[in-house]
Amino acid sequence: MDHFLQFKMPDHSRSRLQEWIRAGRVRIDGLASKPSMPLKDGQEVEVEPAEPPPLKAFAEELPFEVLYEDEAVIAVNKPAGMVVHAGAGNYAGTLVNALLHRYGSLSQTSGPLRPGIVHRLDRFTSGVILVARTDAAHRALAAQFAARTVEKTYLALVHGAVKAEQGRVDKPVTRDPVRRVRMTAALGRGREARSEYRVLRRCQDYTLLEVRIGTGRTHQIRVHLASIGHPVAGDRLYGAPAKAPVPAPGRYFLHAQRLRFVSPGTGGAVTVEAPLPADLVAWLEGLL
Repeated sequence: MDHFLQFKMPDHSRSRLQEWIRAGRVRIDGLASKPSMPLKDGQEVEVEPAEPPPLKAFAEELPFEVLYEDEAVIAVNKPAGMVVHAGAGNYAGTLVNALLHRYGSLSQTSGPLRPGIVHRLDRFTSGVILVARTDAAHRALAAQFAARTVEKTYLALVHGAVKAEQGRVDKPVTRDPVRRVRMTAALGRGREARSEYRVLRRCQDYTLLEVRIGTGRTHQIRVHLASIGHPVAGDRLYGAPAKAPVPAPGRYFLHAQRLRFVSPGTGGAVTVEAPLPADLVAWLEGLL
């Protein structure tokens, strides 16, 4: 389907056409399709083009919680479900939209669609994320992430009983060549990735882990924990069972609990913590 559309609509990129397909804007004989769907002679293909994406992020009034701020940096408690910045069909309702409404201007180092963004969290991962207010602050924070001096600690509830009280996963992470929406640690190649974990609590059919990462690869924690046979609870993309002992509340159990860094504004060490969201607290209490 996506190859066919690219041939018929050469003015649009393949990735843009794939966005339309996934958004249900492309129908075969009146039914929604997938990018990989094969076509047959005689089928009718209907395309409903979407508006082109904005050239830069815009301000939008949205609620969010600030955990820490100074003249150089803002630490936000990102809720699960909120996308960090525009992309892949999400151009409104993002954290960047909300930040621009409250603060007006942010660092432009990452470009007009991602002002202030130094690092990211997956859409359904909640917790602490840092935002740079100036270009100088952005460079300083990026250097700390690159040097791996920023301490990143997560809470993850995983399926199954993790045997060791603590452990480490050192497996390179790369894009899954078959399912492109996934990453994988099964190929023995890709970008270096390191995750360390320790058991905090054992529940029936589940284990609560504290996870510290030395690198920040896409989906890293989710991929690494799945690779050792313990997918994050509720994370169907990486192998969580469809029928779990305790139903997931529409998300997976992964929370960025703590960040430690040096503020470019004050020069002092800062520790920021985000409390566990109410839905994850209820999920955990349901296991006890």
